[in-house]
Amino acid sequence: MDVSTFYALFAATCFTLVGLWWNVVQGHADWMRLAPLRRIVGGVYLSFLLPALMGLFAQVGGSEAPGLWRASFVVLAVVGCVSTLRLLARGRADDASGLLSPAMGAAAAVYVLIAVVGAAPGAAGAIGLSGLQAEALLLILLVMLGHALVWRFMAGVGRSADTGDRSSARD
Repeated sequence: MDVSTFYALFAATCFTLVGLWWNVVQGHADWMRLAPLRRIVGGVYLSFLLPALMGLFAQVGGSEAPGLWRASFVVLAVVGCVSTLRLLARGRADDASGLLSPAMGAAAAVYVLIAVVGAAPGAAGAIGLSGLQAEALLLILLVMLGHALVWRFMAGVGRSADTGDRSSARD
C-alpha cells in the first residue's frame, strides 16, 4: 500500500474512533463526575486523537516536506507521552487506573519511539523501512493499545462506576 493512502485511511479511522468514543462517553455521564474517571476518559480520547493528527501531518508533509511530519510527530508524541505519564502517576495516587497501567505504560514507550523516529527517521533504515513506514507501524501499535485501554476501562473501572461497585475495579 502507498504510504500516503495508508495515512489517509488511518487518519479517517482514528477520527472515527474519536467520535465513537465520545458517543460512548455521552451514555455514561457518571464518568465525567469523578476526576479520576474523567482523566481516563480524556486519556482514551488522546489515544485516538493524537494518532489521527499525526496521520494528517504525514499526509500534508509526506516525502515532499519531511520536516513538517517529523516536527509534528515529535511534538505530538511528547504531548502523548507526558499526558500518559501524568495519567499513570495520578492513577496510582487515586487508585483509579491500576488495571489500565500496562496499556498506558506501553503507550508511553511507543510515544517515545515515535518521537525518536520523528527526530531521526534514518534510524528506521536499520530495519529496512523509511521513517514514514516505521511511524505507520508505531501508530498502528498505538491505536491497538488505545483499543486495549478502552476494553480494560469498559470491563473494569468504567463498569465499576456504572454499578457503584468499586471492588471490581481492582480485579
